Amino acid sequence: MREVVRSCYLNAPLERIWTEVRRPALLSFVARPLVEIRPVRPDPLPEVWEVGDYIVSMVWRGVIPLGRQTIRISYPTAPSGTKHLRDNGQSAMIKRWDHLIVLEPEGSGTRYTDRVVIDAGLLTLPVARFAQSFYAHRQRRWQKLVESGFAYEAG
Repeated sequence: MREVVRSCYLNAPLERIWTEVRRPALLSFVARPLVEIRPVRPDPLPEVWEVGDYIVSMVWRGVIPLGRQTIRISYPTAPSGTKHLRDNGQSAMIKRWDHLIVLEPEGSGTRYTDRVVIDAGLLTLPVARFAQSFYAHRQRRWQKLVESGFAYEAG
């Protein structure tokens, strides 16, 4: 198993970031163009993540199929003033993709942290390296979204 942790400052209030974190549209936005997320069940995905399982297919750079992934959403209890969203997902290749998003107030903005524990058997190390670059990409996309005033169509 490997753990990947990445954090950044987002110049927006925690409650606004929390609103966006709970939207499947955000996942599609921050994953692009590296990974395209396509809903399988349900199709379409809801406006807001509810507790439960969602099946998506993923495509690398719009060309290479990465297979199906179960996104298992929950909202764990968080310390006062913070928010947590958990995706304890998996796929045929990855036995465990336990992703926790942690939001904490920081000044007038939000400290955003991605923490993911990965178990992909013999592929754990390369998958963890992919996760490191993927979460760096996601956080850059988050920055772009915040700077645009949350204009999804701009990105």
